[in-house]
Amino acid sequence: FHYYCKVAFFNCWVLAMATLLSPIAAFRGRSVENMKLLRAAILPLKHLYGIKMQVRGSEHLNLQEPFVIVCNHQASLDLLGMVEVIPERCVPIAKKELKYMGTVGWACWLSGIIFIDRFRREVAIDVISKTAETVRRENLRVWIFPEGTRNQSKSMLPFKRGAFHLAVQAQVPILPIVISPYWDFFSSKEKRFTSGTCTIQILPKVETQGLSPEDVPELSETVRQAM
Repeated sequence: FHYYCKVAFFNCWVLAMATLLSPIAAFRGRSVENMKLLRAAILPLKHLYGIKMQVRGSEHLNLQEPFVIVCNHQASLDLLGMVEVIPERCVPIAKKELKYMGTVGWACWLSGIIFIDRFRREVAIDVISKTAETVRRENLRVWIFPEGTRNQSKSMLPFKRGAFHLAVQAQVPILPIVISPYWDFFSSKEKRFTSGTCTIQILPKVETQGLSPEDVPELSETVRQAM
């Protein structure tokens, strides 16, 4: 019962904040700067749920250049980890379906979140190419979950290569981030949701200067092994 209540509250909080903040974001227009509103709305949830965030390696975020963040993907709780460390001018890449989730999708669009169709490869490639141009031109950071789907197992799934193609095309570094497992306090399988501690480890950047598309498979696996 407590699990379902907490999950429902999480979803209701996100929906309520999206509904409340969308008019403000709409007045400002679609912009990556609106991510600050989303971040401010989600940050209090860690206190409400009694989840302590420990961040290690935060010095690796001190980059002035654009870069691509790759992070493991476990559950909706990843939002708490993301807003804890997301840098300035950073937008996530999300599945296209999120765009049509009412006011939540509207708030995400207004915040500059980039939507991608996971089931139409040519369209996805086109989005990656256009994003690579924007990253360099507007000094953006992009957050991607390369596993492509939620995964609560003891090892990471094979990485999809879109994030690495993006970094290579834009010739910008990759910054790996690892969020520790939630097993001690959260499990959708066991319907358990209590308080606990989560560790976020930020790894040193991985350069892509001089790399080509042929280098992407090796680059992807090297980053995955490091994570």
